[in-house]
Amino acid sequence: MENLKPYLLVLICFSMLACDSTSSKEEAESAASTAVGITTIEKADAELDTDTLRKWTGSCALCHITGNGGAPRLGNAEEWQPRLAQGAEILLAHTIEGFNNMPPLGYCMACEREDLLAMIRFMAGGS
Repeated sequence: MENLKPYLLVLICFSMLACDSTSSKEEAESAASTAVGITTIEKADAELDTDTLRKWTGSCALCHITGNGGAPRLGNAEEWQPRLAQGAEILLAHTIEGFNNMPPLGYCMACEREDLLAMIRFMAGGS
């Protein structure tokens, strides 16, 4: 149960933010950073709009904050480099179809192709 605590905190924070249409991207990022004790979200170069950020927190963040299942961690260039070297189309195909421990669409059933590409850029630090 202790291992689930960071995820539960992130989900609670963003569930509360999802109900508040006036919440800003900065508030959402700050809540996620505080909930899991990280600051890498603030360091990502690419930006997500509020809707895409909410989708990210409900799906991608579950593994990409801590690296669960071998997922490359948010903003960790060393972990993202080999994946980015494969090219955007292969990386997107792996995201859509699932790859290794990653489920298809990364559990984001509401995500469109553009959302997924934006999330990949965001997690890879804008690369």
